[in-house]
Amino acid sequence: MLTYFLSCEREMLHSSLMELAIRYFMRRGYRVDKPRFDESYSRNPRIDLIATKQNRVHPVMIKNWKRTVGVNVVISLDKESQDKGFSNPMLVAEKFSEHAKAYANRRGIILITKSEIIRELMR
Repeated sequence: MLTYFLSCEREMLHSSLMELAIRYFMRRGYRVDKPRFDESYSRNPRIDLIATKQNRVHPVMIKNWKRTVGVNVVISLDKESQDKGFSNPMLVAEKFSEHAKAYANRRGIILITKSEIIRELMR
């Protein structure tokens, strides 16, 4: 049993954050799609996935960085989501700064860390 657990944990640590996020959202009952809107006008496309559950549509940005994600990235996701008519965006990353957490809390942006995803998938 312990060998199986360690094997699963090792597999998750080597999976890309995108793969882990997709598995996480599907496990939580979301339908996960690639964005279908035209991003050609945008210099830097930011929304990586669309997660839908009970008619609620959430744009998802994934930042597979080793460093802490700061408030500017959260503000950028907020603006990008508003421009595309979405509310309650989600941001997946390794870790977030305190300012990023405070801004997200005020604006209803859901922040999800890689460790939260791994904990959920290990259940």
